[in-house]
Parts: sequence; structure tokens; C-alpha cells
Amino acid sequence: MALIDRIKGILLEPKFAWTAIAAEPATTQSIYTGWVMILAAIGPLATLVGFADLGVAWSVRLAVGSYVIALVITFVLAMIVDVLAPSFGGQRDFVAALKLTAYSYTAAWLAGVANVLGTFGGLIVLLASIYAWYTFFLGAPVLRKCSADKAVPFTLIVVLCAIALGILAGMVVSGAGMGTGTMRRAMM
Repeated sequence: MALIDRIKGILLEPKFAWTAIAAEPATTQSIYTGWVMILAAIGPLATLVGFADLGVAWSVRLAVGSYVIALVITFVLAMIVDVLAPSFGGQRDFVAALKLTAYSYTAAWLAGVANVLGTFGGLIVLLASIYAWYTFFLGAPVLRKCSADKAVPFTLIVVLCAIALGILAGMVVSGAGMGTGTMRRAMM
């Protein structure tokens, strides 16, 4: 399916999109090259513009770091989804877990364009992230990562894992010289 059509489907008709996604053959490589690497780049590219006033070197480091972290977190979260699935009545299948994780991030990755607004774009990304987790909830039973009656607790556990990964990623970014002191200057 074409990229734009898939984006529309996930954003506007996620229940139908998940059925199509579940039926499609895929590999880890095809999901990454055809989806993750493209959409995960939107926010970092917008970061280059939104935080350029803090210096080109700093905004480039932040953008590259954010991109690498998005790629890694997507993979790690898919591994977590795959490992947790049997505990919630689902089946282990890493490619299905990666599909679920990668495609559910769509709204958040697209909202990354709000990073051109600098720090204030974060609210838009937060709202899109909430919708992204709703799409995850809808897709979990379809991709057999959990039974329908356990979709809510499964989604909540995965969201908590994603938050923990995000906090760890924030610590990594802070350790790379892009910490709170720099962020305070960005807010002023």
C-alpha cells in the first residue's frame, strides 16, 4: 500500500487499516525502510528548524540523537510487545509486534513536524502520542498480540514501558550535552 494511503488509513480509519496491515507480508527490514526510517525522520528534521536559534551544532546533535533514539525505541518496544503478548492471551511474533509498534507511532511521528515551533510543539506531539496509543489499542487484538478482552491492560503496560524507555532516552540525550540547562534556554 502507498505511504500516503497507509497514513490516511491509520489516522482516519485505524480499525480497517490494522486488518490490512495484519494481512500484509513484511520483514523487519521492510517495516524499517518503508515506514519507520521515513516517518521517524519528520520530528528530527523539524527540530533542526525549531531549535536552530540555539545553534546549528546543538540542533543537529539533538536531531540526530532524536532520530537514532526513535529507531532504537521502536525496536526495543516491539521486543517488549512480543515478550509480553503471551501473558495477555496473544502470540509471539516479532514481525507482528514490530508492525503494531511501528504503525501505531504514526500520529506521533507526523506530529513531530510541530517541532518547528520549538519547545511549544511538544504539546501537539503529546496529544498525537495519546492518539497513537489509542491506535495501538485497536491494533493489538488484530495482530494477535493480545486477546480483545485484555487489550486495555496490555496497552497500559506497553505505554508504561514506552514512557520508561522515553525517560531513559532523555537521560541519554542529557548525557550527550543536550540537558536541562540547554532546554531551559530553549524555553526562554
